[in-house]
Amino acid sequence: MAWPWLLLLGAALGLISLPYQALSSLGLALQQHLWLNSESVSAVAVALVFASSLALVLLGWGPLQRARGGGLTPVIALQENASDQEASLLQQLSLRTQLQRLPLMALTHLGGLTVGIESPSASLGASVLLAIRRRWPQFTPLAALPLPMLCAIGGGAGLGAAFRSPLLGVTYAIEELGRSAGRRLVLPVLLLSGSGAAISLWLGPSITSEPAVAGMLPMRLWPHALLVCGLCSLLGALFVRMLVPLARAIKSALQRQRLFTAVLIAAGLSGIAIASGGWSLNDGSLSLQASLHGEIGGEPNTLPWRFLSSLLSIAAGAPGGLMHDTMTLGALLGAPPTDAAITDSISQAQLGAIGAVSLFAAACGTPLFCAMFVFTLQGDAAMLPALLLCSAVATSLAAPLRGASWNERGASQLLHPH
Repeated sequence: MAWPWLLLLGAALGLISLPYQALSSLGLALQQHLWLNSESVSAVAVALVFASSLALVLLGWGPLQRARGGGLTPVIALQENASDQEASLLQQLSLRTQLQRLPLMALTHLGGLTVGIESPSASLGASVLLAIRRRWPQFTPLAALPLPMLCAIGGGAGLGAAFRSPLLGVTYAIEELGRSAGRRLVLPVLLLSGSGAAISLWLGPSITSEPAVAGMLPMRLWPHALLVCGLCSLLGALFVRMLVPLARAIKSALQRQRLFTAVLIAAGLSGIAIASGGWSLNDGSLSLQASLHGEIGGEPNTLPWRFLSSLLSIAAGAPGGLMHDTMTLGALLGAPPTDAAITDSISQAQLGAIGAVSLFAAACGTPLFCAMFVFTLQGDAAMLPALLLCSAVATSLAAPLRGASWNERGASQLLHPH
């Protein structure tokens, strides 16, 4: 009889995730109004990016340092049976840490840093279940679960509720957060994220785009698609390889000269926004959705500017992960907004999806979840076999070049700080 309680908990998760969704929608609205719909770049738009980025870095590396990043690395680290460090890891998943993350998220989306709400939503889900378990230790549906499994369930449910896709939450919980638990995660995550998604659909921001009608990938496009898959595999591995030393260098610089380094980071993000005409801002949803629907997803120079902006945003500690960043970069590489692009909009949508899933999988190493995420955003089941195949191929090609993923490296650093 635990399932009614799980449905109620899922509805609570859906309600709690609404502020995150509202912040993301606000950032996209500002990007549209101040940058993409404006004939020239205004001083107000540039000042907003600079001031928000500067405040984010100063707070994130100062009084709110526990709330930096997406918050998922403690969940992954808990899966390693680190009993001697369990208390420290659980402290990073407290609701107090989540509340500290809110102002950083507000600054992230006001300033247009490139991360999305995926990782913070998953982290929030894990924190809510942990808080309930602490407050009511005899609460039957949660009391019998091992803490690592509880966190993996909460993380998958939080992401599934935020993105209105229970299946997405299940694949993420199994592939990334709780690999040792396996199928035991499936039913609780489905129940929690299902009711959470229903609340999100009812009360959350409305979906502005219809599912794409891309159809099955035709034989004539397979050579092009495999080429895109290979290129995106290399770029995804390169993204992680560049991100790790950049994050280390920024951390060292901020520890020596916090204010000066924060000003340089804010100036860099502002300059990139000006150079890209605003297309480098936020999580890339505007570029990604356009590419997945066969439309123009930016200017011809959007890809390199987004690449730089994503590296800088994540390395600086913006509260988010690599998901939307890497999908957007892959879609731009697969379906570039240039004269060299294929003029057929359906082919553009198909190749954009292939690029998105390939670079995403290459960077994150979770092929099933990556395929399901792109499928969720595009919405055409006919593309799913091609997405699954290219996701698996990209993961295999990139693994020896990339090494450990960004989340795996973060979890390892928590467990072995020295």
